[in-house]
Amino acid sequence: MNSEWLADFWHYRELLYFLAWRDVKVRYKQAALGASWAIIQPLFTMIIFTLFFGRVAGVPSDGLPYPLFSFCALVPWTYFSTTLSQAGNSLISNAPLVTKVYFPRALLPAASVLSGLVDFLVGASFLALMMMYYRIKPGWSLFFAPFFIAGMVLLSFSVSMFLAALNVRYRDVKYALPFIIQMWLFITPIIYPANFLPARMKPFLAFNPMAGLLEGFRWSLFTTRRLDWGLLGSSVAITVLLLIIGAIYFRKTERTFADIV
Repeated sequence: MNSEWLADFWHYRELLYFLAWRDVKVRYKQAALGASWAIIQPLFTMIIFTLFFGRVAGVPSDGLPYPLFSFCALVPWTYFSTTLSQAGNSLISNAPLVTKVYFPRALLPAASVLSGLVDFLVGASFLALMMMYYRIKPGWSLFFAPFFIAGMVLLSFSVSMFLAALNVRYRDVKYALPFIIQMWLFITPIIYPANFLPARMKPFLAFNPMAGLLEGFRWSLFTTRRLDWGLLGSSVAITVLLLIIGAIYFRKTERTFADIV
């Protein structure tokens, strides 16, 4: 990511806001429940997880009510997974725009990342109501929540750039993406806490950048939890690495988008 690319982003920032707002309006166009879907999706997933994993399988939840334990991770996960699904197809779905108008093409996946924050805020509001229902008050660690949210936004953008550029050349990405997201869900500590894994499996968890960010987000909300600084450090390092790789690959292939999109 060189200074010229960042300068282009700043120069076209108003277009980024327009594209993000357009994505929000298109997402809920003719949807009777509107933005409520931002709550319904993680809510019903939480109910299923609570029934099968919390009660039947007896998966621990670090002393928290299992519905709250799972929902607080499902809110950012839903943002991340939805963003990847939309941003991964952003160049293909905007082919007429890519072929006819000049602008930094990375604005398209960036707009999906930005627009998804609306859903995240709606889901986070319901999460706050759940915390009030269970009479759980956040502590001083809540001030670190924006850091973990920013990390998830950066990770979403990093992976989205790579997938969007790869999808232009290989349309198989469109079909593989739902499977990748589904598998990523089960290797991320959403259903279970990170310390639930056997010791021999924990080193592999460090290669999942969402693991440390989600565990950090939980820590920022609940004072009874401890933060695994090693897991968080690896998540931050891998996120930065993915940002560099995604930006390099996107810039390398960007000049060919208009010809093959």
